Amino acid sequence: MNAVLVLIVGCAILIAGYIFYGGWLAKQWGVDDTKTTPAHELEDGMDYVPAKAPVLMGHHFSSIAGAGPINGPIQAAVFGWVPVVLWVLIGGIFFGAVHDYGSLFASIRHKGQTLGEVVAANIGERAKKLFIVFSYLTLVLVVAAFASIVASTFNGFTADGSHNEDNAAVAMISILFIVMAIIFGLAVYRRGAPLSVATILGVVGIVLCLVIGLKFHPIYLTNTVWMWIIGVYILIASVAPVWILLQPRDYLSSFLLYGMMVIAFVGVVGAGIMGQNTALAIPAFTEWKDPYSSLGTMFPALFVTIACGAISGFHSLVGSGTTSKQLDHERDAKPIAYGGMLIECALALISLCAVGFIWAEYVDGMRTPTTVFATGLSRMVATIPGLEAAQPTVQALLVLTVSAFCLTSLDTATRLARYMFQEFWLKPGETYKDATGFKATLTNPLVATAITVVLGVGLGMTGYGKIWPLFGAANQLLAALALLTVCAWLGNIGRNNKMFYLPMGFMLIVTLFSLFQTVTARVSAIAKAGGKPMEDIVKAGEVIGQRFDWGPYAQAILGVLLFALAIMLAVEGCVTIFGKGKKKA
Repeated sequence: MNAVLVLIVGCAILIAGYIFYGGWLAKQWGVDDTKTTPAHELEDGMDYVPAKAPVLMGHHFSSIAGAGPINGPIQAAVFGWVPVVLWVLIGGIFFGAVHDYGSLFASIRHKGQTLGEVVAANIGERAKKLFIVFSYLTLVLVVAAFASIVASTFNGFTADGSHNEDNAAVAMISILFIVMAIIFGLAVYRRGAPLSVATILGVVGIVLCLVIGLKFHPIYLTNTVWMWIIGVYILIASVAPVWILLQPRDYLSSFLLYGMMVIAFVGVVGAGIMGQNTALAIPAFTEWKDPYSSLGTMFPALFVTIACGAISGFHSLVGSGTTSKQLDHERDAKPIAYGGMLIECALALISLCAVGFIWAEYVDGMRTPTTVFATGLSRMVATIPGLEAAQPTVQALLVLTVSAFCLTSLDTATRLARYMFQEFWLKPGETYKDATGFKATLTNPLVATAITVVLGVGLGMTGYGKIWPLFGAANQLLAALALLTVCAWLGNIGRNNKMFYLPMGFMLIVTLFSLFQTVTARVSAIAKAGGKPMEDIVKAGEVIGQRFDWGPYAQAILGVLLFALAIMLAVEGCVTIFGKGKKKA
């Protein structure tokens, strides 16, 4: 199959889905632009701050994107390009975009509160507690993973102790970018600078940050030091008013992502025109069981591996956590949530084209998704006459752009975790200002954030990788529960919710099956090891000993807990949706 055709036809289908299905959903749900959004009703200059649609789109897209729509499709390509394309298009239009749009819309109709409060109002208080605990633990794992990834990307030293110039450049560019975002926020929100003028100057500033950072990067710190610095940064960033850092930084960051997608599109189309990429080298189908790596069988692995490119539970937390508190008009929800998800689907298709261009090398061992993405697309660009020498530069910029978004998603995840932690202790309709006693202390924004940062960064420094394999299933389980929650709310207010039945049922089956596979595999591994699984201790590339590996135990126990949680919430939700337990919201 021709890669250009896959990309162009795929994007056309996504656009049609946005226009027709997205428009139909808005009518079915009763989106009303005359209603006052929480950003205006509860404006506090801290979390509730109205943002113009382009600015909020930048925040939302930067927060949900990151490396997700790149990693998933590239890893899942081992099953063939047809399953990937079908899941990205069908999943994106009828599952993921519905999930994102519904989560944001439900939140703005519940005063901009997270889905935990939507669960409490429409399913029950016990279900809310279970949902928040699960969501909070998932976010702590995200904070741990992203903090570790960012620190390793900033680490100024190589394994042999010499300076790592590339990482130092990424660190310097990120620091400059943060400073520029603060200046942008002050100019627009405190000095009244026109957004158009500020945007032009901001884009010029992005280019200057890249040029300066690549040429001048004197900061060389170890991974551990960067972990501490990142912890302090996200603590401050997550309690700072959204207008001074989160909104401007994410808005400006989005131009990096848009630029990356333009370069990628030019590369794919250019290579096709030049005859260098006439067909995807990936087989249409490979085998039911992954023949190249260790993903397992196509079901459920395909639907767990491709998350952000089709449907991702993390998106529901972003939409109902930060985005809903900044939405200027209800009409903005469709382009930001439904449209933002479909842009991710387009990026997933581009990622598939990238791995298809260097498929032989991928099969031979080039398995790091970011490297595959940057290598494939930069080589495509280099096939265009006059751009042959641009390959190293384009590759470096693509890697840099993907790395930068990990930091963007990091403090968004921390802020979301703070919201979840606060809402766990509060009654419906309460804010931390209403709390008394020990709850007043725990729900204080600084205290709630500090607890989250300590847990997340601490886990990142001590081995989040032990339980990270569960994240895929946990994330998709969160998507299923979000779909269940919005479905229950729409039913309670008398709106059509049948478009949620298939997505929520399918995602529940996928995650439960995936968790069952994980638990049985880990129990089997523990049994084979005589109850004491061991792992190698590696130093300087050599095995110097062994130690007890607690990972299989942790994954087995947490897998069982997640499985039980899903069943309990599914039962309570279904009673609300289909039974006599319906509430009136």
